[in-house]
This record gives sequence, structure tokens and C-alpha cells, in this order.
Amino acid sequence: MAADTEKDLQKLRNRFRELADKSYHQNIYTFSGFLGLSEQDVFWQMERELSFVGYSFWGEDRKILRFGNPAEMGYEEEFPVVCIHMKPLLSKFSDRFSHRDFLGALMNLGIDRSTIGDIKVGEKEGYLFCQESIARYICENLDKVKHTNIKCEIVEDIGEVPKEEPEEMVVLASGERIDGVISKVYNMSRSDSLAMFREKKVYVNGRLCENNSRSLKCGETVNVRGYGKFIYDGVNYETKKGKLSLKIRLFR
Repeated sequence: MAADTEKDLQKLRNRFRELADKSYHQNIYTFSGFLGLSEQDVFWQMERELSFVGYSFWGEDRKILRFGNPAEMGYEEEFPVVCIHMKPLLSKFSDRFSHRDFLGALMNLGIDRSTIGDIKVGEKEGYLFCQESIARYICENLDKVKHTNIKCEIVEDIGEVPKEEPEEMVVLASGERIDGVISKVYNMSRSDSLAMFREKKVYVNGRLCENNSRSLKCGETVNVRGYGKFIYDGVNYETKKGKLSLKIRLFR
């Protein structure tokens, strides 16, 4: 469910309440679909209201929310997620793929966006994290991306999926204010950086950030919708002119 309108937001709030109540009263685990950043933020706004039941997340950018406390329930249920390897039948004649190419092909199958998580893209292949319930349908029906015929196979061990390696970079800034750091990382003007906050496109550790003067803390993950994400690794050193050298891990 994409939380784009107030009606959508209210449906999502009600859904979170239903899942939390069901988990608490029936002593079972309940799961949401994959949640985008704005949908995750709806949960964080409700966190205190839903604190009567345990919860945890699975995923990197798009995440599944699980209600249920393993310590109280005496067992743990895995998240219903599988990974699908999408690769060309003939690599030699394959197009190069982008995230948008894979997502477009998947949406053309008519499946709900909430069943699909992150897509990891290589030059001529991709890895899709999706709900277990939709995996077989995708494997049987996703046979072409752009002009390339592909095959889909479920990965037996998710831990073997190649990790996305960030680019390490250093930026010089006057401080650790998030708007200044964003402008340096993405080479944009300060006014363009401020627009990101007005348009509610900045998230820190999955939570909407509207305070552009907030100081970043070491280890925090910043998502800027439309640009990507980076991890802030703190101050490297201070220059003689008083600028701070800041360590960044940037995901393209």
C-alpha cells in the first residue's frame, strides 16, 4: 500500500493496529507487506501507541514489519521472504539492466507493490527480495526484461546474495548539520538541499526528518528520495580553516 493520500495513511494506520492486536491477542506473529520509507514513518509515528506488542523489521530500504515478541512467545518465526535471482538466458547478448528496468517488468505482471522488497542490480543480472507467497508466480511469469529473455531462480541461501558495496568518500563541511552534509554529498546548492526537507524527502534511519539543522550522529543512515542513501561515519579531522572532514559511505 502506497501511503500517498490521507485516506491511504488512515488505512495503513488501521492495518498496523489490526496486525498488532491480532499478534497480541492470538499470541502469533503477524507481518505487514514491504513498506517504503513514507510507510515506515507512519509506523514510527505510532510506535508509542503500538508499544504493547513487540516488533522488528527485516530489509534494507523497503522493509517488512513483524509484530510479536520471541521472548514472550517462546519461539521465533522467520520473515516470509525469499530472494529471486534474475539473469539472462544468454548473457553475451543481454542488455544492461537498471533498477527501473526490473521494477517495470515486475509491475507489468500486475502484482502488488507491497509484495516486492529491494532489488539489487548487477550489470546483467538482478536479485529480488519478495514475499514468499508471490515468488513462484514471479518465477513462472517473469521471462523478459527490456528486450532480453531471462530466467528466474529462487536463491537457496539469502546470505550468499552479493552485498552492495558503498563508495567511501570524504566531504568538507562547516559542521555536521544534515542539510549541509546533504548538499556536499550530492553536490547541490544549499537551497536545493533545503527543498528536500520542505518536500519531505529526507529520512534518517527510516524516520522522516524535517529538521534541516539536525546534527548527524556517527553510524546514521540518510535516505534522500530521488538521490539515494549514505551512511555518515563521523568526523575525520578538522582543517586549519575550521572545516570538518566528514567520512561518508555512499550507495549509488
